[in-house]
Amino acid sequence: MRVRYRWVASVLLALILISCRTTPSSTASDLGALHDDAITVASFDFPESIVLAEIYSQALTSNGYRVIRQFNIGPRELVDPALQRGLVELVPEYAGSALTFLGATVSDVADPVSVHGSLSRAFETRGITVLEAAPAEDKNGFAVTSQTASTYHLTRLSDLAPIAGQLTLGGPPECPQRLLCAAGLVSTYRLRFGRFQPLDASGPITSDALEAGTVDVALMFTTDGDIDTDRFVLLQDDRHLQPAENVTPVVNSEVVQRFGEEVVQVIDAVSRELTTEDLRSLNAAVAGGQTPHQAAAAWLDAHGLGQPE
Repeated sequence: MRVRYRWVASVLLALILISCRTTPSSTASDLGALHDDAITVASFDFPESIVLAEIYSQALTSNGYRVIRQFNIGPRELVDPALQRGLVELVPEYAGSALTFLGATVSDVADPVSVHGSLSRAFETRGITVLEAAPAEDKNGFAVTSQTASTYHLTRLSDLAPIAGQLTLGGPPECPQRLLCAAGLVSTYRLRFGRFQPLDASGPITSDALEAGTVDVALMFTTDGDIDTDRFVLLQDDRHLQPAENVTPVVNSEVVQRFGEEVVQVIDAVSRELTTEDLRSLNAAVAGGQTPHQAAAAWLDAHGLGQPE
């Protein structure tokens, strides 16, 4: 999937101009994608997010909605403001990460129902509707090579405490500021690594860097197929840093007002069928050479939710 550099640059410019005129919590219903005859679907900048966005896009198209795809935009720091400003309209989110990014709290971070309720309340004030959560869940995990795990007797994240200062942590560029990444490892586990190496988001660059020894510990998503091999060991989150991360579509509320509850029903029908095992299979299909479009079409066809375009 090719990065849409020109579109991303225009989004950044629009956000800068908008921020000069509006408060962070306001919405700009006269801007961007709102009030047209299409639904603009966005994704983050990693393959699983692109496949999820493609699944929801194809389901909407199969039900007669016109869809504009704006995929591979970037991290949540870009996508979330774009959603609130109406520059994009639908994003398949990860509940716990979205909640943490918004700075909201929840009584039980591991409970999907509690996380969903808190996320709905947090987004409501921003003009965003949180739709039904999928059973599918993908969390941030931290992996080491099998050799590193054996050398230092590592099975849990807390086992890293005596040696973290000697090690290099790898992850997406935004990781040092993220409460569910490096910042959370400091606050929850007191893990201060000797160095941080920016990588991709649990993609091939991360796997290659970990295997080559460029980094010692790397953020890897729990649905990453590489974790199931004998090369890497996913360390147990024994102090429960990571919240429930069910895939949860969020949509600008103007879209629901414009198209009615029928569009919600189409999106919710997809979410009800989506499992964690499906995410692993979809990731494996893309890693094996299928395009996100092909993988999404096959999944929808298998579940009777759409036909390949």
